[in-house]
Amino acid sequence: MTTTSTATPSAVTAVAPAPPADAVAHFDALLAYETDCWDVHHALTTGPADFVLLDVRGPDLYAAGHVPGAVNLPHGRIVERNLGAYAPGTVFVVYCAGPHCNGADKAALRLARLGRPVKKMIGGVTGWLDEGFTLRSS
Repeated sequence: MTTTSTATPSAVTAVAPAPPADAVAHFDALLAYETDCWDVHHALTTGPADFVLLDVRGPDLYAAGHVPGAVNLPHGRIVERNLGAYAPGTVFVVYCAGPHCNGADKAALRLARLGRPVKKMIGGVTGWLDEGFTLRSS
């Protein structure tokens, strides 16, 4: 049973939660920027896969193991000429090694600056494996 006390608050409640309306706005916006491994897997295996999945790590890491269906385009190589095969409205989903890596953030920023719609697959390869999904080697 949880009780409310007037004693010193915990580290969790020392900063009060946002008002519900603010929380709605925050989490609604967050979902516009991120997707998760489960939703990507579901779309890739049952359709529709209405996006291009980009593995933004280097070619050696991609070859060692990547999400099936992913295209390798390292974040540093995301420039307009390397996106020419994709229609301007193509949605990109980017991932890197995992939560300890900011390659997906760098890739998402580059794509957005090029005017491309983008989401980040949170968790990256680490999250993919944590969900029990397998990687494909090249």
